[in-house]
Amino acid sequence: MVRGSTVEKATAALDARGLTVAYGPRVVLSDVSLSLQPGRLLGLVGPNGSGKTTLIRAISGVVAPRAGEVRLAGDDALRLSAREVALRTAVVPQNPHLPPAFTALELVLMGRTPHLGLLAAEGRADVEASRRAMQATDTWELAGRRIGELSGGERQRVLVARALAQETPLLLLDEPTAHLDVGHQAATLRLMARLCRSEGKAVLAAIHDLTLAAQFCDRLVMLHQGRVVAEGSPMEVLTPDRLREVYGATLHVLAHPLTGRPVLAPDGDTG
Repeated sequence: MVRGSTVEKATAALDARGLTVAYGPRVVLSDVSLSLQPGRLLGLVGPNGSGKTTLIRAISGVVAPRAGEVRLAGDDALRLSAREVALRTAVVPQNPHLPPAFTALELVLMGRTPHLGLLAAEGRADVEASRRAMQATDTWELAGRRIGELSGGERQRVLVARALAQETPLLLLDEPTAHLDVGHQAATLRLMARLCRSEGKAVLAAIHDLTLAAQFCDRLVMLHQGRVVAEGSPMEVLTPDRLREVYGATLHVLAHPLTGRPVLAPDGDTG
């Protein structure tokens, strides 16, 4: 919308400014900033130990930053109640402890908790929201099975379903494709991209596989040693020189034959 000579910008779903996080004397994140608009899929990439999980924990309020702030839809997250935060953002954490005796449906229904009143039980609308989330993640057939009986990949998809059932405008995903076979990896990220386009959701996903991240994300933020070292389109971020500097590996960056997006291949020279 244009008013006079000023263009009015949409409020960011997520705005993290100058986040610094330390565990005791060890600084894990240093002055990290990023912004995410509704309808966009932002990939968070970087080598192991670069701070991806810590950044997601800081954004979701699991850890308190030493400095900086997080805004959710324009509001300071620290001024929001836990319920208000849970109505705005859902998280798929990495390797959470799950109750093994719960059924998959019972776990997904936990995503409806922020929508319930005090001591209220789930109703028909909550079950329907959970069913839709499980169908979208190809887990509805697992609804009656106990979590302790599921494979790692099945549990991961159920966790994604729980986040979807929460029906928040912002999703924070920490390695959502971990434990998944290649088909479900692509299906999960394709679902996230579709939710961004069709429902206007904002998704921040920490992704280990750089080629997967390049195929599905609108933009990438690369972390290294707790700092943002690059931000932009996949083609702008995933350059051979930067990959060599950050990952310490020689990687060839090729163009996907259909999408033109980056595909990474290691140097096959065995010497």
